[in-house]
Parts: sequence; structure tokens; C-alpha cells
Amino acid sequence: MESSLQHLIPQQGYTEITIIPTSRELKTIYLNSRQCTIHSVAVSGHQADFTHVDSLININMGAPSEAHDCHRHPELKRKLYAALQEGDEGELAIVIPKEVPLKQSGHASSAATPEPQAPGVQSVPEFAPITINIAYSLRNPVDGFEFVLPTDAYPYRVPHAYTTPSSPDSARCWVPCVDNMWEKCTWEFEFVVPRYLEERDPGQDEEDQTDASPTLVICSGDLVEQVAHPYSSNKTIFLFSQTVLTSVQHIAFAAGPFHLHAIPADNVADDVSGATQPLMYAFCLPGHENLLPISTASLRQAMSFYSSDFGSYPFGSYKVVFVDQLPTQRFDSSTLSLVSNDMLHGDDAIEQALETRHALAHALACQWAGINILPKNWSDTWLVNGLALYITGLFLRKLLGNNEYRFRLKKDMQRVLELDIGAMPPICQPQVLEPPDAATLPFINLKSPLVLHILDRRLGKSGTSLGLSRVLPKLFLSAMSGEMQNNALSTHAFLRLCRKVSGVDPRSFAEQWIYGSGCPSFGFSATFNRKKMAVEITMRQDAPAYKVMENNEVSKALMKPVPFFEGQMTIRIHEADGTPYEHVLDIKTPFKRYEVPFNTKYKRVRRNTKRYLARQAAAQAAADGDAEAAEAMGMIDMGFGLEIWEKEQERENWKVADWTEEDEGTMSGATYEWIRMDADFEWIAYIKFDQPDFMWVSQLQRDRDVVAQLEAIYALAEKPTAIVSSTLTKTVLVSNYFFRIRSEAALALVSCAIRKLDFLGLFHLFKLFLRYCYDPEDANQDLFVHTYVPKPNEFSDFGEYFVRKGLINAISRVRFENGKSPSVVRQFLTDQLRYNDNTANPYSDGYYICTIIAAAASATVSIAPPERGELLPSEVRNEQTAEDIELLKQSLVEVDRYRSMDRLIPSTHNCVTIAALEFHMVLGIAGLIPNHPRVFFPLTREGNYTQVRIAAFDGLFLTKWYTPSIMRYVFAIMANDSSRVVRRHVARTACHSLVLLAQMGEMKSSLKETESLLIEEDGTLPEKAKESKKSELDAMIKVLRKDREVGKNEVLREFLMPIALASDVDQEVRWCLLKLADLLIRPIEETPPTVKIHIPSTPVTEVIPQTPALKAPIKAVRTIKSGGPPPKSPLTSFNAPTKLRLHASPAPDTVPQTPVTPRIETTKKNIAFTAPPPPSVPKNKVKVSKPPKTTQTTKPAHVAKAQSGGMPVTDLRVCRNALKKLKANKSAFIFNQPVDPIRDHAPNYFDVIKNPMDLSTMGAKLEAGMYKDRAAFAADFRLVISNAKLYNVPGSYVHNEAINLEIFFEKQWLIINKTLEIVSNNNNKFQMVTMDAVPTAPPRNLPPVPKAFPSPSPAAAPPVRPTIKLKVGSQTKVDTLETPPAKPRPRKVKSPKPPSVSPTVEQAPVDAPPPPYVDDGSHDILQEVLAIEREQDEMRSRFHAEKDKDKQPINGASGKRKKIDALSEDDILSLATPLKKERPSPPGPSSSAVSKVKLVVPSASSRVITSSTSKSSAPSIPSSASNPIPSSHRPKKDKPVESISHDAPRVSLKGKEKEIPSAPSPPPPKPRSSPSATPFNEKKCRDLMKVLNKLPEAAIFSRPVDPIADGCPTYLAEIAHPMDFGTVTTKVGLNKYVTMEDFAKDIELVFSNCRQFNPPGTFPITCTDACEKVFKKEWIKAMEKKLSWVEKRGLLGIMTALVKDPISWVFREPVDPVLLGIPTYFDVIPKKNARDLRTIRQKLEADKYDAVDTFVADIHLMLDNAITFNGLESEVGQIAVSFRSKFNEMMESWKSGSSRKRKDGEKGTPQPTKKVKLA
Repeated sequence: MESSLQHLIPQQGYTEITIIPTSRELKTIYLNSRQCTIHSVAVSGHQADFTHVDSLININMGAPSEAHDCHRHPELKRKLYAALQEGDEGELAIVIPKEVPLKQSGHASSAATPEPQAPGVQSVPEFAPITINIAYSLRNPVDGFEFVLPTDAYPYRVPHAYTTPSSPDSARCWVPCVDNMWEKCTWEFEFVVPRYLEERDPGQDEEDQTDASPTLVICSGDLVEQVAHPYSSNKTIFLFSQTVLTSVQHIAFAAGPFHLHAIPADNVADDVSGATQPLMYAFCLPGHENLLPISTASLRQAMSFYSSDFGSYPFGSYKVVFVDQLPTQRFDSSTLSLVSNDMLHGDDAIEQALETRHALAHALACQWAGINILPKNWSDTWLVNGLALYITGLFLRKLLGNNEYRFRLKKDMQRVLELDIGAMPPICQPQVLEPPDAATLPFINLKSPLVLHILDRRLGKSGTSLGLSRVLPKLFLSAMSGEMQNNALSTHAFLRLCRKVSGVDPRSFAEQWIYGSGCPSFGFSATFNRKKMAVEITMRQDAPAYKVMENNEVSKALMKPVPFFEGQMTIRIHEADGTPYEHVLDIKTPFKRYEVPFNTKYKRVRRNTKRYLARQAAAQAAADGDAEAAEAMGMIDMGFGLEIWEKEQERENWKVADWTEEDEGTMSGATYEWIRMDADFEWIAYIKFDQPDFMWVSQLQRDRDVVAQLEAIYALAEKPTAIVSSTLTKTVLVSNYFFRIRSEAALALVSCAIRKLDFLGLFHLFKLFLRYCYDPEDANQDLFVHTYVPKPNEFSDFGEYFVRKGLINAISRVRFENGKSPSVVRQFLTDQLRYNDNTANPYSDGYYICTIIAAAASATVSIAPPERGELLPSEVRNEQTAEDIELLKQSLVEVDRYRSMDRLIPSTHNCVTIAALEFHMVLGIAGLIPNHPRVFFPLTREGNYTQVRIAAFDGLFLTKWYTPSIMRYVFAIMANDSSRVVRRHVARTACHSLVLLAQMGEMKSSLKETESLLIEEDGTLPEKAKESKKSELDAMIKVLRKDREVGKNEVLREFLMPIALASDVDQEVRWCLLKLADLLIRPIEETPPTVKIHIPSTPVTEVIPQTPALKAPIKAVRTIKSGGPPPKSPLTSFNAPTKLRLHASPAPDTVPQTPVTPRIETTKKNIAFTAPPPPSVPKNKVKVSKPPKTTQTTKPAHVAKAQSGGMPVTDLRVCRNALKKLKANKSAFIFNQPVDPIRDHAPNYFDVIKNPMDLSTMGAKLEAGMYKDRAAFAADFRLVISNAKLYNVPGSYVHNEAINLEIFFEKQWLIINKTLEIVSNNNNKFQMVTMDAVPTAPPRNLPPVPKAFPSPSPAAAPPVRPTIKLKVGSQTKVDTLETPPAKPRPRKVKSPKPPSVSPTVEQAPVDAPPPPYVDDGSHDILQEVLAIEREQDEMRSRFHAEKDKDKQPINGASGKRKKIDALSEDDILSLATPLKKERPSPPGPSSSAVSKVKLVVPSASSRVITSSTSKSSAPSIPSSASNPIPSSHRPKKDKPVESISHDAPRVSLKGKEKEIPSAPSPPPPKPRSSPSATPFNEKKCRDLMKVLNKLPEAAIFSRPVDPIADGCPTYLAEIAHPMDFGTVTTKVGLNKYVTMEDFAKDIELVFSNCRQFNPPGTFPITCTDACEKVFKKEWIKAMEKKLSWVEKRGLLGIMTALVKDPISWVFREPVDPVLLGIPTYFDVIPKKNARDLRTIRQKLEADKYDAVDTFVADIHLMLDNAITFNGLESEVGQIAVSFRSKFNEMMESWKSGSSRKRKDGEKGTPQPTKKVKLA
């Protein structure tokens, strides 16, 4: 490969692949290649034909106007899946030239030694090798190869390039190959790169280039040589060789000006020179040279450990390259690991050093397991990943100590127990053939090394007592020696090796821990039996994962939860003499009581005994410096001899508690010190063991195992007492404890910081932290009011550093009963930030500051859970006192100060800035500070550190980021950002944040229906919950889709599909966008997808021209499938023993004469190559698909047989064409095959239908000559339809599909009959037209055809023509021949619009997408119609048109009516419910503001229609239900008709069904047309001004323009009427406005003045646009008409009184016609007019009434309905009269009583927000 390190310049390359054929039938070779441009292919020196089809790039969704329809996202998803599947079969197909013979080499090869349990592999004949040479280039790749270049935002970035694991198929993206992990080969690489990155002067000497940066290439394998280019002195050639068989997926390289660091060899006694140690190199970019040796210091130690313990390094050398912008932390390949720059650290790092050592040790371990050894199947991934992680843990045990190793094991086990409770699958699932899911892979990687650890412990305790330390060297040796076949390791082979080495059968272990899911939960209790001198231990085992799936058989079959775990558990009883005795419990039942023998007769040590005095003396000696005594003291007790614990004064200062006499008595009566369950860590289990607290204290103080100490701390934390607090405090103080145990003890002290203990735990925490601060002046200083000023930082003692961080974390977790932290805690954390001093510290304090900032955020936020119904942060009981506000202000000041300092003096990876952003994020969510995007937005831009941008985006996504401007920015980031890491993170977080925001309730303010949904979850409306039956997820999705700012966001609908369809979009971003579409956008209703069989393309298709695409491929497929010269039967082609998908030579064979074979071949071709394949395969397609002129030779045989019944040749042709079109119709797949009563679940079908018929039977009868004419054929089809209608009830799916198919057939049959009648009356010249010309006739010639059909109506012809061009639905080719005639007729009655607009706009919602047009032989008939129409006289044409006119309108109209009913069912249902989104638009400041709110345009292409489109298309669906709508929504603007015709149908049908105004709703008033002005409302105007003044852009409008101060002396001369927001606010306060319109005019005057004075594009104009946009949005809310709070409260009181009144019992619930036995109710009372008290109350609560009169009208409508249906004289009628009287009285009383208070109520009591209503 020749690379210029520039992504826009093509990277030239070639690849030579040597293959060894194993079959003589090899004709075509398939390789994987994406993104590459293939220039030429040579096979053994001969140029070869090839095809290269990149399915992912060639995804076609139709024209841009159709493709950008966001409602088609499921279609795009299906096409992506299909493209990925096709890509697995090979994108590059190469035909072996005839000049390349396949010669057998004379010897046979056999596979490597098979596994003993597998049958022997038979020898396979080998042929002479074939060399394939492919020349290709790579330009601007999306996946697989990453260019990192300087940009304007990152000018100092060093240019370099490297292979990147950006997608699962990234290998094929940079080199043509066999992209399969199990296809291994040797490799040779040659790279040509620029010698220097800098521009070099040709005349410059070599010596002058000392400061230049030479380009290096680092690649998998070993460097062979580095030479200068023979023809260009500015280029260098690097040659690498990899002699070990390696998969292409484990090949990587990097090129750039890297700095080299050779990692020195270990100086061991056996190898002083280091010659036998593998070479190791580290590379980094310029500027990081000082960090490289420090970061890689432990790599050589890791290499030595792995090589000595597990076998030799399997490769020659090892390289680590640190690169920028890597999408993952590491990319491990053969001999090379690419690692992110973020892993580099200096000598002042602490946390980063531990993380880097772990990551690099794991990267090196993957060379043994993961690169050299592969999983045999995908289900064995757990084993290979687990082995690498297991040996990494063993190295960390050597590097960091056994305590760190066991502590990490315990923590990992706890994480597994939290996850493995039913949601996670087994780590090995042999039945799953796919790679592990990305969601479960982290869990597999977490559990696998733990399973190997407990396997090692169990193997080491039985059999030969040899654990994995003997198994793993044998395993790696077998891979090195070639004994392991293909170096692929299976779980079965691994377990067999374990059994062979240890002698233990691990099958039961594997069934439970490897092939099963879940972990056990044990409950233990122990009692001492003095009579038997035994400890009775009771064990109970549960399986939480099994309990979750106990009643779900499907989940049990998939997840395989283990109901009961068997095995042996070691317990250790520390008896009274201090000796530990181990016992083994054999667990075979879920419940058992064990009797464990007891050995010692001593009792526990008492404090007044000699043993106690001996301990104290030893402790004192240890304190004096006696090392031996210290060691002895450690064996006795950790912590004795501590000075502060032995002096009484110090004990009082520390408030140390001692055991009471009662405790002493209990302790003296105990017979053993403590008991440990699972002492050897052999179980991944939750163990609950009850023993007294003094035993846990003994275990903590005397057991040296960190796991035992950790278990004791967890147990003591559940028993908060003064003794426990003192013990934990001592644990933190004693430095002999492991530092992580001390940190855990500090966290456990939080449990003792409770009021019952007078917050003793908090006192001890402060006392412990006081060691790091200056001592108080007063020794008796109250620590709860002390100011903690820390001493200068000194982090040389890493243990103390982590303990200090643990103390800060623990102090921040202390809480009062109300969930708030004490003010002293918040002040303490603020002081730590304020007084922190790191000047003399050799280590960085960045992560320490991050810990304090995170602790401050945690302490500031209350942890009290909200009451049910309090979903918004502002609704939580947030009782902020003045002290709280002041402390919050102080902490904000300090955090912002550190953030500013981090900008000047950056911390490691800007971690302080990230912590500050997270601080703002937490407080914003808690509602303590404004959660505004402006805090995070600046730091999301390019130029900031990547992790800072990610943290800023996290904060941004927890604000209202779905406003159009920010959402547009977010989509731009997803599409165009230079960082793949940021693009992916933004795409992922966008999906997650919306659900989180909906759950938090952030979207309620913009929704009305959401309130009821969220209240359902609260349980306050149980009857509503019963009606909806919605799950929480469904409700959430509904919230999102209905939200105007989210689901109906214009920006979302405009950009989602274009970005997802972009060729350069990241694959993970694309899938995240599709997930986003699944959440927010309702998909269109589509026909069920048909089953497709993909036949890979062959090179022949590129040689033959594309126009007759139906001819050439068939020939190629036929010859390839035949497998050899004699094509006997189609069955032989499927059984040909060829390798993979290897096809025969593309040379054409003779056409078989049997009629069966061509049909099979045509079937294959049809499925593979027609754009939208029909559900079933036509049998007669051979006529179209054969080469020209050969059709005539095979046709007579078919015709003779088919005409044996006497059918004329013309009838035969038209019947075949009709049948073909019928089968291609989308409604025909149900009728293609005979009905099977069993398969189709119709057991009584033949009892009802006596004469069954279907399309395939009709085809068979047609070809067998069983029809005498076309009338008999049509009769059979009508029999099919009548049978379907007879058996299936009207309205069912099959019945509707039958009607649709019948309409389609009648349209076709009408044209056929008319054509043949005209032909029979004409001369014979038209009868000689054959079907040979059919394939060349383009579909675009179709539009003139409908002239002949609707000819009786001459006026209808012109409007039909534009509509034929319309492509309706998702099909790309549309056979519109049959659709137009039926459309204009019913439409003309309904819509008095111009004829060219009405049919176009209205036809899309009515008719489903027509079937795809297939050029199948009917076109000659259409051409006859055209020719005859031109020649026939007017009388004859009119006669035939009138003759056929009678049939068409009947069928067409009926089908149309049924489709209208079916399509608009949702909208008709919506008419019965109150409108949720239709707020009358106010008379706004401008018409554009109103139209913007009304319109939601889904794509950029449809925005041309603007308001005209929405208004004209909106009533198209409900027009069948009501007539007033079309007349009330007429287009206002003169827009071109054509611009509507292309986009409007899809918008109106599939994008906006839920947004179309329903029939009973009043039409929204037009702007500027309100009959009267709106009275001035001071509160609304004042609130609106507050919103405007909060905008940062509003600052320039806040005061009047000062011509002198503002530098605009001519302002008052140009602006006659100045105005500003400050003046408007003053006028609002003085009630200077009479109407709301006057107020709006002043605001608009501000904007117009600004635009008049300032030129476009300037800063004031930008501010004007921003403020005007917010004003228009807020103006609509302000002008929204709804009841005032006083009116609403009064009407609710009336409703409550009415419901309580017995007279209202008739009207309380909606009428149920079935329950009440009145089925005709809705025939008399339309459903949309039905009213009842519950419905009216719901509308009242949901603010559906804009005035009291509308409420009263609904009450009267309810009463009128009762009288209309029951009669005035009936009992119900009389109740209605009485009810009306009572209601009128209550209304009069209320009006008279509230009239005095209304004005005061409106002004003094503001209407509560929706948040309050929900509470």
C-alpha cells in the first residue's frame, strides 16, 4: 500500500492472495471488499472479469423526496440487514479465466490432528495454487482506516493514520480479503509512505533535515527492512513479514512520525544480554516522548511473567503504538497493540498508572489468548477472553500484591451477583451461532475470569491437586506446536484437558457455571451443641435467577437458569485457642443442617487473663520498634498497641466505646472466635451469615485475608453501634491494614453517622480527616463547627492518599432523616476546595480535586425519594433555607474557580473540568440551579479535549436539547464531527436521554395528553389505567411521539433520514439514528416483507449492458448452476459438490429443450434480480428471459399445449399477462397457493367452499389448455374472489385483500377486453405484434394509456396525466396504468379545487401503493391501444368507452370507499376523543409565526409545500367521514401544482395522520382574522418579557438606544419610533396597553427597527432572529385561550356537586350500548357527540375548554342526547329536565358569587403550573 497520510488523496494498494483450490468445479472466487475501488484483477497473470458490489453503499430508498421520508425508517433498517447479509457472501466476485487450468498437484492434504472425540477428517485433493492480484485504491474511508489530521479546531494535532476497529467488518474496508476470523494465512507487507511529513526543498541537504519528522510504519509481524524508494527520494518503503498464520482481523498497522522507545530486556541470571527475550517497542506521537517510558515500564515484567509461567511468546516481537482518536481503548492485533493516547501518563500520576498497567498487561496477554488462540465457535468467546483476563489478574497479583488481587476478585464477584439475577444469559451458549451481543459481552468478560478462578480452586482441592497452573502451559504449548487444530479452542476441549491433568470430571461444574446462568444465594446460621461438642451449621440455598424465570418456560429454555448449585464449600472455624480448623461442607440439597466437630475445650480469651496481658505487652514492644514483636503482634491482633487507643485521655478525645459487662459475659461464653464461610473463595455466591458483632470484630482484627476483612466490614456496617464505630475507626487508623480495606471501613462509618448514636460515625470521620489538616487551637474544639484547613498535599504514601479520598467520599454520604446532608459537611467540602494546596506535592492532585467536587455535588443534593406523583425535580420537597442557598453559592464559586484554573493550567485529561461539568449536571437535575444548555454548550465544540466534549454533551442531553437550534447542531455533530468517538457518543446518548427526560417529566409542559399518561403511572386514575392497559414503555414512547418538541420536531424529521442514508455516516451512528426513529416516529404501514433468496452477483452482469437486465443474468445463472456441461435436471444444480459459492464458467450453454428446466432457472433469476420481487415466482418467465430470437423456438411447444382447449392465441397471451400481474400484486400472496386447512387454520374450509380455486391452479390450468377462452379464465378468478368473500367475514384482512385484488383485476380486465374488441374490428396488422419487444419498452411510455379508458369524459383526461407520474408508496417503479381512471371521479364531487391539485393531493391517502411495474409482455397491448386510438374515428372511440364505462365506476368506487374507511380508521376514532393538540392559533404578531406552529414538515424536500400543502392535504383522510373539513381548509397561496404532487401524498398519508385536524374540531383561525382584539393581560405579558429578558441575545434590547454611547449617531434620524424591551416592560407595569395586540406591536417594533437600521448578517440581526423566534413561540402560549384558575376551580366544584347528587346517576358514566342493551344508540346519537359527566370532567381537568360557555354547551348536549334518544316523556327524559334545571341554578349561583372575586382571583392567584396539578 502506498499512503500519503491524506484522506482525500487515494491510497493506492495491491494485494496478492494465493489460494489452493480443493475442487475442479471452482469457477468463481468470492472475496470481501468494502469502500475500496477495484481497478484490475489478475488470476495467475491473466486478466480476470470481476464484479464489485458494495451493498451498504448501494442502498436505494428511491428519489430524494421519497428517501428522506422519516416514516420509512423500518424499510431502511430491513435494507441494511439485507445489505449486511449480502456482504457476508462476498462483495467481490472474480471469475477464473479459461486460460487458468485447475491442475491436481498429485498429493492429498489432510487436516491437522483431529480432536479425539471427532471423526477423522478425510483427505481432500489439492490442486495447483492460484495467485490473485488485485489493484485497488482507498479514498476517504469511513470504516477500517482512520486519518488523524490537523484542523482549524486542533491545529497542533500530529498527522498519522492507522487501522481502526470501527466496525465488525473493518478489515475488508482497507484490503480485499477473506474477512473471517478463522481463515488464517501468512502475510507479507510493503508500505510506501512519505519520508518526511514536512514539505522538503529538493535542494536541501540531508544534514538540514535533522529537525524533520521521519515517517515510520509499524505493522503486525516483524520488520524485514526499511529502504529508500528507488524512484523517489521523498518516499520510504517498509517491508514486514508475518510468518505465523494470522487472520486478517488481527492485522493492523499505523503510519506517522512516531517516536520510538525500545523497552529494555530484564536482567535475569540466565540471560544477562536479553538475547532470548522477545523484542518490545513502544511508539508515541511527538510531544509525548517523556510519558512513554513511564507508561510502558511494566510491559517487560509482564512479558517475562507470561513467558515463564505459561509458555513462550507465540510471535517474534511486540509493539505498542499510542495513537489519537481511537474509538476504543485498545485494538489488539498480532504482535501489535494500538492504544489510545489517553493511556499515557507522567510520573506524577497515581490512578492513571494503575489503569494503564492493567490495560497494557491485558493487551499483552491477548497475544496468547485472543490472537494466537481463537475461539472455535462464537460460543467459546468466554473462554478465550476469560483466559486473557485470568492470566492478567495473575500478573497483577505479582505486580501489585495478593491483597489487591483478592480485593479485586471480591469486588468483581459482587458486580456479577448484582447482574446475574435473571437478565443475563450463560457465558457459553453452544446453540447460539452468532457473536455475543454487545450488551452481554461486558458481563461475559466480567464473569469468565471468576469462573476460571473458582475452577482453579476446585481443581486444586481434589484429584491430583493440580489447578490451572498446570493446565494453561499445556494449553498454550499445544497452540505453539500445532497440536491444536487451527489454534481454535473449544470449551469441550478445555474441560477435557482439565480432566486429563487434574483427574477431576468438571462436567457438573460446567453445567452450573459455564452452560447455566445465575448465581446461588446462601443463608447460614451456626449454633454450638455442647453435648455433641459440635457446631451445627444450617444452610439454605436459593437461586434468584431461577426464581425470576420459574413460570416462564421460554426464558428457562433460553437462559438456562440453574435451580440448584452443587459442590463443596470450605468453612474455617477459628476456635478459642486461635487455631483455625477447616471443614468441607458437601452441598447436595437446597437445605441441610451440618454437624461440624469441635476440637478445643477452651473458651474465648477474656480481657483479665494472662493471654490478654501477653498481647498487650507484645503490642507495647512493637510500638517501641521491636520488629519481631511487631510481627508477633500482627499474628495476634492488628491494632493493639496503638497509642491513641491505649491512653485514656486519647480514648475520651476519640470517644472510643468499650464492651459492656454484658457484652463481656456473652463473649466469655462463646466457644469459638469466628467462623468463615467459603474461606477459600470457591463460590460466586451471595452469602448471608449471622454471627454476633464481636465475632465480626475478631474476624476484622485477626484474620489476615482481605476478603475476610471486607466481609467483616460489610457485616458490621449493618449493625451500627458505638463499638462498631470505634472498631471501624481503628481499622482506618492502623496502617497495617490494606489501604483499600481502610477506605472501605471509612465508607462503613457512614452507617454509624445516625442520630441514635449522636452522629458518632461523622465525628469519627472528621477526627480521622483531621490528621490531614492543621490542628485546632483548642484541643476540645467541637469538630462539628470547626473549619478544616488542610495541610499542603503530600501523596507519596499511596495508601494514605486513597484513604484520604475514601474519607471525603464517606463524609459526603452522611445524611439527616430528611435526606439532606448536614451543613457542616457541605462547608467542610467547600473548605477543602478553597484551601487545597498542591504546590509542594510531587504528584498531581487532579483526581483528588475531582473526588472533592463529586462529593460536594453528592452532599448538596437531597436523597429523599419523591412522593408518588412528584416526577419533576421542582416538585420534590425542596426546602432550601438561607444557609443552604449560601453554601450552594460558595460551592458553585469554588467549582467554577477550579474550572477556570483548569483552562489555564490543565489537569490530567482535563479531569477537573469534567468533574465541574458533572457537578453542574447533578445540581441541574436536582433543580438546585437552572439547568440551561448554555453551561454545557460551549464545551461541546471542537477544539476541546474529547472527554470534556463527551461530558459536556452528557450535560447538554439532560437539558431541553430538543429545541430546533440545538437539535440541528446535534445532528451536525453526528454527521460531520471529526471525532468518531464523539459522533458515536452523541448518537447513543441522544436515544438514552429522551427516555430519561420523559421519565423525569421534562416533557409534560409541552403536552396535554402526557398528563394523563403520567398520572396513570401515579395510580391516581385507576379507571383510566384500566381503559388504556398501557405498559410503562408504551406510555413512554407515546409521550415522546406526541411531544411537539420531540416526536414532531421539524429538525428531527428533516435530518434523520438524510444522515442515516449518507454514505459516509458512521455505522454505529446510523443504527442509533434508527433506534431514535423507532422511539419517536411512527412507521408507515407496510406489506409483510417477502422472502428473498440472494444469489451473489457474478462478473458477467457487468459485461452485458444493463438495459436488458432480464436477459443476461439468467443465462449466467443457468450455466453456473448447471455445474458442468450436461444439464440434466434442475435438481443436480443444487447438489453440485462445489466449494462455497463457486460458480461454473460464464460461457453460455445450449438452452435445455425440456420446459421444466427453464422455469427453474427463471425462478432463480426472478428472485435474485428483479428490484421488488413478487411473493411467488411466475412459471412462464422463460419467454422474457431468453436471448432475443431464441424465444421463437421454445414458444410453440408451450402454445400448442396451452391452446389444446381451443383458446385463441390472443386470449392466451392476455391471460398469461393478467395472471402475471395478479401474482405480482401485493394483495395476491394469500391467493397464490391452494388453501391448506391445517396450515391456514381453517379446518372447516371445505365444508363451506365446495369449489376451491387459487392463482397457481389457474396458472396450471392455463398452461394445460383447460380454458377454452378468456371468459373461462376470468370466471375462475372471480371464483377465487367469491370464495374468499364467502368464507371470510366482511372487514377481515383476507376479505379486504380480496376486494383490493378484485378491483385491480377488473381494471386490467376492462383494458384487455376493450383492446381485444378494438383489435378484432381493425385490420390484421396489429395482430402480428409479438412480445419480443416487451423488454425494450420503457415504463415511462405508460401515461398516454389511460386516455382510452376514461375517454367518455373528455374533461377528465388533462388532470389525469400529471397524476400518473406520481409514485405512491415505497415502490420505485409504479404501474399507474390502472389507478388514475378511478381516482378523478369520486374526487371531483368532494373537492372543488382545480383538477390538477385535487387528485394529486388526495390520491395518496386513499390508495395503497400499486404493485411494481414488471415489463412482462403486456406493453404491446398498450401500444396497440395508443395506435388504434390515433386511427379510429371519434364515434367508434366513444362507443367503446361508453360500453365499458358501466363496470369501472362500480368497482373502483367501492374499492376506494373501503380503502378510505380502512385508512382513516385511526382518525375517525380520534374524532370521538377531545382534541389534544388543536389549540386555536392566536392573532399573532405575524402570519409566519402561526404557520410555523401549525406545520410540521418531515423532510427537507417537502418543505417547499409550506402551509398550502398541509392545509390541502390535511382533510384528505377524514373527508369520507365528514364534509365540512375540505371546505374549511383550502390552499391560500398560489403554489405550483407539481411541487405538491410529488411530496404531499407521502406526507399526508404516512407522516401526519395523527396531526390532521379532526372533523368535529373548529378550524384554526387564520392569522390577523380574529373578529375582536384580545384584552390586555398583565401577568401573561410580564411572564413573556421575563422569558425574553433571560435570553443572552436580549441584552442589546434591554434599554433604549443611546446614539452617543452606542456609536450610532444617525439612529434617531433613521428610526422614527424607537422601542426596547425595557420600555415595553415599563409600559406593562403601568398598564399602558389596552389589548394584547398593542403589546405585540411594540415587541415587533423592536425587531423591525433593528432590521431597518442594521445590515443583514450582523450581530444585532442575529440577536433579533433569536429573540423573535422565542417571542413567537411564547406568544402562542400566551394567547392560548383556556379557563382561568378561578373559573376552572369553580366548575370543578359544580361537577363534584353534580356527581354527588343522586339525580345524576344516569349521566355519570359513558353509555355502553352492549351493557345497556341499546345497540342502536350510536346510530341515533353520533359517537362524536356522546357526552357524560366523566368525559366532561376529564376535558375540564385537561384544559380542553376555552370558555365557560363551551362547558355549559357540553352539559346541555349531554341532556339533549338523553331526551333525543329516550323521549321527553320517558323516565330518563324527565331526569334530564330536572338535571338541567338544577344545573342552571348552580351555574347562576356560581356566576353571581364569583363575579365579585373573578378579577381579584385572576390577578392575585396565578394559575398553577402543570407540575402542581400533577402533584
